Amino acid sequence: MAEQKIKGYQTGTFVVGNRLLDPEQRSTQARTERSNTLTSGHRACQGCGEALGARYTLDAAMRASGGKLVAANATGCLEVFSTPYPESSWQLPWVHSLFGNAPAVAAGVAAALKAKGREDIRVVGQAGDGGTVDIGFGCLSGMFERNDDVLFVCYDNEGYMNTGVQRSGATPPAARTANTKPVGPEPGNVFGQGKNVPMIAMAHEIPYVATATVAEPRDLEQKVERAIGMRGARYIHVFVPCPLGWGAASEDTIRLARLVKETGIFPVFEAEHGELTAVSKIRRRVPVTEYLKLQRRFSHLFKPEPNTEVLERLQAGADRNIERFGLLADDEGADFPGEATDLARPPEKEQGPPPALVEPDTDSNTSMLLKETHGKPR
Repeated sequence: MAEQKIKGYQTGTFVVGNRLLDPEQRSTQARTERSNTLTSGHRACQGCGEALGARYTLDAAMRASGGKLVAANATGCLEVFSTPYPESSWQLPWVHSLFGNAPAVAAGVAAALKAKGREDIRVVGQAGDGGTVDIGFGCLSGMFERNDDVLFVCYDNEGYMNTGVQRSGATPPAARTANTKPVGPEPGNVFGQGKNVPMIAMAHEIPYVATATVAEPRDLEQKVERAIGMRGARYIHVFVPCPLGWGAASEDTIRLARLVKETGIFPVFEAEHGELTAVSKIRRRVPVTEYLKLQRRFSHLFKPEPNTEVLERLQAGADRNIERFGLLADDEGADFPGEATDLARPPEKEQGPPPALVEPDTDSNTSMLLKETHGKPR
């Protein structure tokens, strides 16, 4: 199963609600004995999805490996904000590689441990989409081809955010970056370019491939634990929004990660040896515009008037994913219900500028949760 079947009332807020579950069912982040592998003191931006993804991933990997874990980290945002010399926020054996060779370095660490008879120590390689999809792609493909005993994780924020928000091979069509067309009839990234690395990994027929988002940490943790329990090359692609690079509100990080799945833009699935084994179904389908309008990198698609041609092409891509992976539940109809699946904050008003340009809500997360579950706070 792609997800553990747990009722919403059992989770509530991420930590407190987990106390309604049996201890063995609680997520890693809800456990007092979690390793806090990426601890306090790092310099990540407010609302950084990559910081969340790395913490969820490595805490789960530390738990699954019994604390016997080594991480190889490519150059990028994650490396820069977590290890400003001479400080570090990492609480595990951690090595910094070049931008493009993290898969090779991780494979070398795994080979050295095997030669020393220490195959009980597991190895994780990690990078952003630049170090995975572009600069490190050759090393990654080699790691897959050799079936090296490494779990490689890509934290995908869809661009080179550390160096100034440039386009990468994971940047979506029509998104504006520092080096895409700023004006003209078709501003933003062009259609038909880029790489789908999870599908490329499946083509290598490696033991395990999965995708996940930071909006569903329990699902991500389970996939990491499953991957750590396997041998050979494994790959997990984690969707991590970047508020700064996308022009989104910092409090919308989880909302964006949830909407990208519910629109069908980012399929969440698992595969073993090239065969799809599980998909995480869309709970309430929404049009892609609900996801796009929260980001200023897509604002040119909505003003001075909606660019229906481009929006329809983006919707067609999401529809293709839904059909290709079978993302709709059995009782889900073809029509959009017209409501966002997001419950992180109250619905937006029908009129007014795109939500990304509206002043942030003043309500706290706690008060909003109370309103959604119990009505007005008492």
